[in-house]
Amino acid sequence: MTLYDLRYSARSLADATRESRKPQPQPIRRTVKVYSFARRGRDRSLTTWSALEERRERQRLRSRVGTLLGLVREGLDPGGRDAVGSVDIPPARHRRNALWHA
Repeated sequence: MTLYDLRYSARSLADATRESRKPQPQPIRRTVKVYSFARRGRDRSLTTWSALEERRERQRLRSRVGTLLGLVREGLDPGGRDAVGSVDIPPARHRRNALWHA
């Protein structure tokens, strides 16, 4: 695998500072040889793990929303409004989150 990148060397930064101009990036080519892959094509462990994690994340979301709905249904007295504001529901990232972090 060959990667191309633009980098600033310490010398080009120093010269640009001394001459009061913008530094010029230099192209760099990096070559990496990959001898093994992280997963095989028929490895089902990742899909099993991700399905389990996504199921757990959906359950967590349902329980948090259920808590919020229960507080709303109790009544909208001043104490209930404070309780509703204290419930924290993080954004739902259950779809493909486990596969992304694998």
